[in-house]
Amino acid sequence: MTNIPSVDLKKFLSHDTQQKQDFVNDIGSAYEEIGFVSLKNHFLDDELMSDLYREVKAFFDLPEDVKVKYEREELAGQRGYVSFGKEHAKGRSQGDLKEFWHFGQEPDADANLSETYPENLKVEELPAFYPTGMKAYKALEKTGIYVLRALAIYIGLEETYFDHWAKNGNSILRPIHYPPITEEPKGAVRASAHGDINLITLLMGASTGGLQVKRKDGKWIDAKPDEGDLVINVGDMLERHTNNKLRSTIHRVINPPREEWDKPRYSIPFFMHPRSDMKLNCLPECIDENNPKQYDDITAGEFLNQRLAEIGLTKS
Repeated sequence: MTNIPSVDLKKFLSHDTQQKQDFVNDIGSAYEEIGFVSLKNHFLDDELMSDLYREVKAFFDLPEDVKVKYEREELAGQRGYVSFGKEHAKGRSQGDLKEFWHFGQEPDADANLSETYPENLKVEELPAFYPTGMKAYKALEKTGIYVLRALAIYIGLEETYFDHWAKNGNSILRPIHYPPITEEPKGAVRASAHGDINLITLLMGASTGGLQVKRKDGKWIDAKPDEGDLVINVGDMLERHTNNKLRSTIHRVINPPREEWDKPRYSIPFFMHPRSDMKLNCLPECIDENNPKQYDDITAGEFLNQRLAEIGLTKS
C-alpha cells in the first residue's frame, strides 16, 4: 500500500443494498488495515471549503496582539485561539510548529446533555469567521455520522448505534496554521507522530503536503487524497471501543524541504468526539478467545481529560 484507500460515500447513501454493503466492507477493511481513507462525495461542498479557507487565512494573518485576545486560559484550549508551540504530542515536551483555533459544539435545545459545553468565541474583526466555521462544523458532523453508521454495520451493531453519542457530541473543528519556517527547527516538526484522541477525524485537504501515515510494517507513506476529498481516520476512542479491531494509526506532519520553508501550511481537521458520558468499554462484538479484552472500562470524558493533560493543553 503506497497511498490510503479511497471510498465513495455516495455508495453508502444509495438505495442499492449491494453498493451500501460494498462501502461498509471497503471502509471497514481499510480501517482494520491502515486506519485511514480518502472519502469522496461528502457533505462539505467546494464553495464552503473555499469560504472557510479564506476566513481561516484572514484570522491567522491578524496581528499577534489581536489573536491573543481570543486565547483564554480558563477555557484550556477548548475554544478560541491556541498560540504557536503550545501543544505537543503525547510523550514529547517540544511544542509543535503550529497555532490553531477551536470551534466547538452548539447542541440542540433538546439534546439532554449531562454536561455544559463552553461557548464559542466570536472574532469581532472578522464577522464571517464564526458563521462560516459553524456551517462547516455541521456539514462535517453530518458526514461523520454516516461514516460511523457504516462502521456500526461492519462491527455487527445496529446501524444508528453511534447516532445518539456523536450528534451533539463534544466535537471540535480545528483550523491550523503552520507558519513559514524561519530557522532550523532543532528537532521540532509541524506535528509530531501521534494518534488522535477521538472517535474519527475528518480532515479537509491541506493547502500543502506533509501528512504521513505509518503502515503496520513501520514504513511511513504520504497521505494524498484526491482533490476535494476528506481524509478520515480512526481515533484512539474508537480503537479502544472496538478492542483494537479498528486501528488508530500513528501519523505526523513533516517539515517541508528547506527550499519550501517559506510556505505556510493550513489544515482543518474535525475531531469527532462523543458525548462525555459515552462508555468506551470494549464492545462484546469485538472480544473473543483470540482477541481478549485489551482495555479497562472508561468513559469518553475521563479518557479525554487524561489525554488533554498528556499533550499539554490542560494540567493533570
